[in-house]
Amino acid sequence: MLKNLFSLSDRYRILHQTWFAFFLTFVCWFNFAPFATTIGKELHLAPEQIKTLGICNLALTIPARLIIGMLLDRFGPRITYSILLMFAAVPCLATALAQDFNQLVISRLLMGIVGSGFVVGIRMVAEWFQPKEMGIAQGIYGGWGNFGAFGAEFALPMIAVSTSFFAGGASNWRFAIALTGIIAAIYGVIYYNTVQDTPTGKIYKKPKKNGSVEVTSVKSFWAIIISNFGLIFALGLLAWRLEQKNIRFLTVSQMYLTWLLLAGLFAYQSYKAWQVNRELLIGKKTYAASERFQFGQIALLEFAYTTSFGSELAVVSMLPAFFEKTFGLEHVIAGMIAATYPFLNLISRPSGGLISDKFGSRKWTMTIISAGIGVSYLIAHFINSSWPIPLAIAVTMFAAYFAQAGCGATYSIVPLIKKEATGQIAGNVGAYGNFGGVVYLTIFSLTDASTLFSTMGLAALVCAFMCAFFLKEPKASFAVAYEGELPETATKNSIFLTEE
Repeated sequence: MLKNLFSLSDRYRILHQTWFAFFLTFVCWFNFAPFATTIGKELHLAPEQIKTLGICNLALTIPARLIIGMLLDRFGPRITYSILLMFAAVPCLATALAQDFNQLVISRLLMGIVGSGFVVGIRMVAEWFQPKEMGIAQGIYGGWGNFGAFGAEFALPMIAVSTSFFAGGASNWRFAIALTGIIAAIYGVIYYNTVQDTPTGKIYKKPKKNGSVEVTSVKSFWAIIISNFGLIFALGLLAWRLEQKNIRFLTVSQMYLTWLLLAGLFAYQSYKAWQVNRELLIGKKTYAASERFQFGQIALLEFAYTTSFGSELAVVSMLPAFFEKTFGLEHVIAGMIAATYPFLNLISRPSGGLISDKFGSRKWTMTIISAGIGVSYLIAHFINSSWPIPLAIAVTMFAAYFAQAGCGATYSIVPLIKKEATGQIAGNVGAYGNFGGVVYLTIFSLTDASTLFSTMGLAALVCAFMCAFFLKEPKASFAVAYEGELPETATKNSIFLTEE
């Protein structure tokens, strides 16, 4: 696969087009972070409000990833990704035109929907690549797509400065942010007209039931109920934060109303889960051993993604301002330095997937990388103004490698659990990345950067322990085809081309 990676034919073309779609959604998703302090000064925002906007940027991605996952399994990645890319123009333009904090909250909440695009590409790549290559294929998709955060933090400040003559000499952040949405929308049209969901002759498998993951045991049913509650809790936490003093986006009564609506959403999710799994729960249906999977394994992957991608979201959101304030730098310089963290996505996330493919055990790859996340963030806890800037950069890049490799290792496992429900499973796991981002950024908004780093480090060490003792190796982790499918070797348009 690596020999032919830069080929633009068949599955490689689909991979490149799809990671670029994800790249653009990430540029849009993180187009606020490099301008946070500049926007704060121009619109007279309090520090607490700026931090809260970072949380808002992640919040709606939680339910959006679940919804997008279900739509994806039903309609396919081509249509789903195309519409999402075109929608990106709405929150980008809303942010660019915002005149106060309330307008920014609404625009960044809408932007969270764009962040759900990751789930779509997971299914697309799973359709075009075989299990034994799943780690590196998903790693390239995720890592090169995540590189969009670097594009946002490194390139957007330069665009804003180079076009400052349109803004009377000030940083032209409005143009830079609007531009990202326009480009994404144009590419959405291109994507729709140039990709297909599966290789020619291969059927796109859909789950028999939609609305919730179909589990295979009563114990797994209760596990999914608990999992859904965790996501609702994160949204409730955001509502609480928006009511606090110095924020006051919500009144107390509006916060309670939001909680009531979230309780209703949880009840609806629980009902849909019961509806999808009704026959199992009343004893009318049982699953053969070959069909069973434990939702507890998905829960472990959710925790792993909380500690890897959740921490990445938090750090990418706060790092430019952290370097600016800690070392007294200009926001453009601080943004470029902070961009070293997402820059590593170019190699770190693919390497996590590649190690998972080559190490021979996806379980122990996940365990070791999670331990690396924990240790690196605990070291970052000690960064302060007395440190040499190159050393601070080195430590954050060290943490970046493990966090991003952890993302690659997690999604080398996700598509191997139950292929036809990959969208829903990827949506659940992906939503917990945003859950982690919301929780971590809430902690950051109430404390400081050193507390954030230590919290993320300890959580990752707990995750490493749980993976070591409870994570199971997926069946057929290194097979040449999914269970129930035959590897194709004769046709030119095959999913499993003979070149390796």
